[in-house]
Amino acid sequence: MELGKRQILTVVKEKDIGVYLGEPESDRTVLLPKKEVPAGTKPGDTLDVFLYKDSEDRLIATTKQTGLEVGGLAVLPVSQVTEIGAFLRWALIKDLFLPFKEQRGKLRSGQQVLVALYVDKSERLCATMKIYPYLSDESPYQKNDTVTGTVYQIKKGVGALVAVENRYFGLIPEQELYTRLQPGDFVEARVLQVRKDGKLDLSCRKKAYAQMDSDAERVWQAILEYDGILPLHDKSEPEAIKRELEMSKNAFKRAVGHLLKEGKIQITEKGIEKRSIS
Repeated sequence: MELGKRQILTVVKEKDIGVYLGEPESDRTVLLPKKEVPAGTKPGDTLDVFLYKDSEDRLIATTKQTGLEVGGLAVLPVSQVTEIGAFLRWALIKDLFLPFKEQRGKLRSGQQVLVALYVDKSERLCATMKIYPYLSDESPYQKNDTVTGTVYQIKKGVGALVAVENRYFGLIPEQELYTRLQPGDFVEARVLQVRKDGKLDLSCRKKAYAQMDSDAERVWQAILEYDGILPLHDKSEPEAIKRELEMSKNAFKRAVGHLLKEGKIQITEKGIEKRSIS
């Protein structure tokens, strides 16, 4: 019987409070409370259960789907923050404890956090936001595949660390960060490359030709917001373009070229100006 794991156990005996489950050639049993016993269950039947500890620190079984096992990862909401740590809401009545030393950054109630489940030295189930050791570098993805994932850390000078499908190593390099991300954010990204170590470099932007229409629309909307004259041009600093439009200078130039070709704008000394219709 493994704490924090789903397993198939056999019904050994029935009692008024529920059924006791066990394994072949073992005297150990664990209670599955009556309210969770499937109708018609009898001794000799097998049940798929998850093992945890109740409020009195007793091992107990549940048929509920927790969506998380020891060594696995999941995104869970913070239900409470205390001086010793935070508590996370999951399928069980008893909230999952996230110790202060296992947190990254300041947490708040209602925040979504990506955590791994582990058993601490006191044989209790706990969560950790330090998920790096739980990720795999053996993803099935290739260059240009579309993936989803959860941001779990922002590293200055490096980028946004992403748990791809909440299982694999991913990184959005800092030069690809055109929107402000924070831990817990869900992202959809394109695989830029699969590195030699199996980790994935990602971008939240599509390939240039596919991204151009949306970039042109973003520039157009910015022009309208500036009353028809956007004070940016091909001599503007990349940082100014990124700050204003959340795109690279190259993407900006492609978008402007697209709008010029459509005849919607003209370039003036003041910047990019909406072309008046005569």
